[in-house]
Amino acid sequence: MTYYFSKLLDIPFDDAVSKVTKVLKGEGFGVLTTIDVQATLSTKLGVEFPRYTILGACNPTLAHQALQAENKIGTMLPCNVIVRDNGDGRTEVAAVDPVLSMQAVKNPALAGIASSVRTKLEKVIDSLDVPETAQ
Repeated sequence: MTYYFSKLLDIPFDDAVSKVTKVLKGEGFGVLTTIDVQATLSTKLGVEFPRYTILGACNPTLAHQALQAENKIGTMLPCNVIVRDNGDGRTEVAAVDPVLSMQAVKNPALAGIASSVRTKLEKVIDSLDVPETAQ
């Protein structure tokens, strides 16, 4: 089993970032952070890197539940969703699998919460290639 789920989209990078943000919102997530990896690596290291953005997504209700179950779980929040220029005219979107990441915590109270987050993130990824008029 892999630690993420992903999908390749036949849309430009900027459109993918916008669409992912919109679909996350529809599943109750806000984007708390946006990290432009390409710009950061260029500025800090002077290297070229493809367009790559990390979106720190948070569902406040589920985050609150997780924090009540494990007060240091904030070290693993928010859920990261990446948007990456695939270099072939397509854009890849991937999200962390929270069930796998939460297994390291060894707190059974987190299992159901992580499963709920996984279901929502899988729904986000699965719905990305659906035309906007059908959503």
